Amino acid sequence: MTPQSLYDILYKHYGNLNWWPAKSPYEMIVGAILVQNTNWSNVQKAIANFGDNLRPEFVLSADLETIRDIIRPAGFFNAKSGYLVSVTGWFMQYDFDVQKALKKPLHKLRGELLAVRGIGMETADCILLYAMGLPTFVIDAYTVRLCERLGLAAQLNLSANTKKNYMILKEYFEVHMPKNVQVYNNYHALIVEHGKTYCHKKPLCGECPLCEWCLV
Repeated sequence: MTPQSLYDILYKHYGNLNWWPAKSPYEMIVGAILVQNTNWSNVQKAIANFGDNLRPEFVLSADLETIRDIIRPAGFFNAKSGYLVSVTGWFMQYDFDVQKALKKPLHKLRGELLAVRGIGMETADCILLYAMGLPTFVIDAYTVRLCERLGLAAQLNLSANTKKNYMILKEYFEVHMPKNVQVYNNYHALIVEHGKTYCHKKPLCGECPLCEWCLV
């Protein structure tokens, strides 16, 4: 199975999922931090707690205790409050303006984000794809699991090195798919939806649209 054929099957089954739900690029950045190690429903509760204060200026001016209380529903609030302040500080150098950030090439922005405390490769790519509208493929746990079950992990000689695996899978999808923001956006959404619907740790194979190709 190729990345394109996988996409076609998932798209036929789930359609266009219209990710990522947010009112502004900054809300997407906040969501990318808050969704770490939790589910989206908890992120929505935390975002709702901001009310009209989901602005970078508020995050930088508020004390950490206030931020912790607001984002508490997303879990790991002690760490994430600091991460939010750090990534907001990074965004400030561009006057909180995506268009100013986009004057730099993707690889430089990605390098800057990876240097921010609390931002790993998945979070950086989520911010670049969803908030900045740049064509960078997001790899998450659902993607890794799906690739393992479809035999792609063995084909690509993935190892125990998760950072190395991330870049191998990222390059694999980017090489074999059109370099298109909407395609990458929807592909990530489709994989997540499939993981939540069928491809659990204990898979529900009965009606899975990929069951005939799966090694489980």
